[in-house]
Amino acid sequence: MAKLPKAPPVVSEINVTPMVDVMLVLLIIFMVITPMLSKGQTVNLVKTHNDIKMQEADKEDAILVAITRDGRAFLSPGNSLIQPDQLANKVKDLQTNRSDKTVYIKADARARFASVTDVIDNLRTAGVDQLGLITEAVQDKKRGSLGL
Repeated sequence: MAKLPKAPPVVSEINVTPMVDVMLVLLIIFMVITPMLSKGQTVNLVKTHNDIKMQEADKEDAILVAITRDGRAFLSPGNSLIQPDQLANKVKDLQTNRSDKTVYIKADARARFASVTDVIDNLRTAGVDQLGLITEAVQDKKRGSLGL
């Protein structure tokens, strides 16, 4: 009778190499996609106590004008730098065949007031009658145990 070959010993260690490969791929994907998730230009928003939630401003096709601290205006979708005097034509084009005609403005808290009013005046020239001002809610500090 012929001897059967002996089976190799059982490996009781876990092979983590495939798991590490998958985790590194996921990490790279998230590192590339995360900067793209912010809509429009990043600005330090004005803080307010009585904010109103505007979920429509988070939609992908929402018309958003961001005004930076140095007074530059960016129009989204597309996040493109635009001169305030060109804003009227671009917004008219974006509003055609659209049910929600609201234009959302998010301005830096330290932006010059003249920059914001220039953008609003040009939007009014374009026939925009619904404006949404995007702000940030003030985080109230917890009061002491004495209610002070």
